[in-house]
Amino acid sequence: MCREMQREPAWVAAIRLALLRGRVDVESVVEEANLIPGRERTVRDVLSTMAERDLLVARDGGDHEYVPGPGLLDGDRLGRDFSRASDGGAHRWGSTGRGRGRAE
Repeated sequence: MCREMQREPAWVAAIRLALLRGRVDVESVVEEANLIPGRERTVRDVLSTMAERDLLVARDGGDHEYVPGPGLLDGDRLGRDFSRASDGGAHRWGSTGRGRGRAE
């Protein structure tokens, strides 16, 4: 399959890099997500939105560089139903045992 068809959402790449490398920036997300050139502005917007939601924290002195925020570090990743994670995206994940079910 062509490399161009192997893209993923920028926010997925950002989370992966933040958790695995401990930091994330525009260039690393573009590379990790296999985005086409010219998507840097979109990635900047994604990263700043993630920072607004406490998923990432802007790193001092960095040019659009972020580290994992409390939303990623303290989030409840346990007890999630990931069996259909690729079927419609993360917004469909439900937490078991809390009265919230998976959207069907």
